[in-house]
Amino acid sequence: PVPVPAAAGEESPVEGGPPDHSYSLSSGTTSEELLRKLNEQRDIIALLEVKMKEMKGSIRRLRLAEAQLREEIREKDRLLHAASAGTRKRHGL
Repeated sequence: PVPVPAAAGEESPVEGGPPDHSYSLSSGTTSEELLRKLNEQRDIIALLEVKMKEMKGSIRRLRLAEAQLREEIREKDRLLHAASAGTRKRHGL
């Protein structure tokens, strides 16, 4: 088992009794349990990092698609404007 030092500002059980903070671990927590919890947290963080990269890729693709759609709309607006201007000229408006 690997000894786990008390966090700064906390008393270790040997020095002056168990810490009274709500986030403190019980004095019976073994180093194996701490290591397991740490590894679980690392796994969660790794999964979240993968998800974050996937989401960034999705956002990038959506922004490109949005830009393409906006350009298509601008082009169609130009064509409609040109067509309506041509119609007005032909009818003498």
